[in-house]
Amino acid sequence: MIDVSRQLSAVRRQVGRRVLEAGEVRVVTIAQTYDASVEDVWEACTSAERLPRWFLPVTGDLHVGGRYQLVGNAGGTIERCDPPHVLAATWEHGGNVSWIELRLTAEDDERTRWELDHLFPLDDPKWEEFGPGAVGVGWDLALPGLASHLATRAPVDRDAGMAWVASDEGRRFIALSSRAWRDANVAAGADGAAADAAEQRTTAAYAGM
Repeated sequence: MIDVSRQLSAVRRQVGRRVLEAGEVRVVTIAQTYDASVEDVWEACTSAERLPRWFLPVTGDLHVGGRYQLVGNAGGTIERCDPPHVLAATWEHGGNVSWIELRLTAEDDERTRWELDHLFPLDDPKWEEFGPGAVGVGWDLALPGLASHLATRAPVDRDAGMAWVASDEGRRFIALSSRAWRDANVAAGADGAAADAAEQRTTAAYAGM
């Protein structure tokens, strides 16, 4: 069982912008600290054997320049890999291209800060419709699985997880996560009414999956 309030409050969310070679992009940042070594967290996030235990099965060439595919989800090209600290890749899904950058920082020998940037082109249609919750809620839903796996090394029960998402408690998690991303969006300067509308669409989309 997930302690909804505790898990959501353990996560830091931020919305901003960054300039890349391709131009200015929007940035959704999500971060959480885990009681595990940086090497363990790195392996859990990059190993084709361990990634399916908490996230999704992955296929492809998991090296710089290689193409990866998360089964039933996004694929892309691995652009940077600096073990055990940085992984960057394109995130290609539904005909749209964005980018992810994972950064791991050892706070001590057995605590690691996990931080992920998801970057969008300024004209990305999903951003216009959903705001940062378009991906933020999805990452929020994934992180409890990572916490469970790091604590036990056991695979998550995917069927039980999907049933939980469809439960009243799961829908409450989605709604609270969506609100938290709305608040991060407003803190970054977004119009309140537009952020409210994006929050409502995000909550409805995730609750109906």
